[in-house]
Amino acid sequence: MFSILLLFHVLASIIFIGNNITGAFWKVRADKTGNVDIISNSAKALLRADYQFTLPSLIVLFVTGVWMGGLSGWERFQEIWLGSSFVLLVITVLIWVVVLSPRLRTLVRIATDCAETGKLSEGYTAVSRTWSIWGGVVTLLPIVILILMVLKPGL
Repeated sequence: MFSILLLFHVLASIIFIGNNITGAFWKVRADKTGNVDIISNSAKALLRADYQFTLPSLIVLFVTGVWMGGLSGWERFQEIWLGSSFVLLVITVLIWVVVLSPRLRTLVRIATDCAETGKLSEGYTAVSRTWSIWGGVVTLLPIVILILMVLKPGL
């Protein structure tokens, strides 16, 4: 059972990290075009990808991680690499829920309005900058978690 949970846990982490990196890549490319239709469509696709990939992978990461913790003994969370990874994942989820997801919905709304007028607004640029900064944090933290999970420092 533990091996199956671990498999799903690893797959969810690949999907989560991959979706973060890929989403950022396509958003930057869309923004660089300056084409409001491309920017609007990209923002909508990013939001869809969040609901189809990011959210499910986060749920699987939490469920499988906690389940494996229960199977292997809760005292394992006292190990620095595992406890730190869990705290970093909680921080990642909080940033995603409180900052990124709402900003992305705002970006979609603004970009859709901009596509109707044909001009990119300063409002889009400001929200996009905030989304990009926090998106970088939410991409970096899971990479740190991955390093901790693989190297297991302190063992």
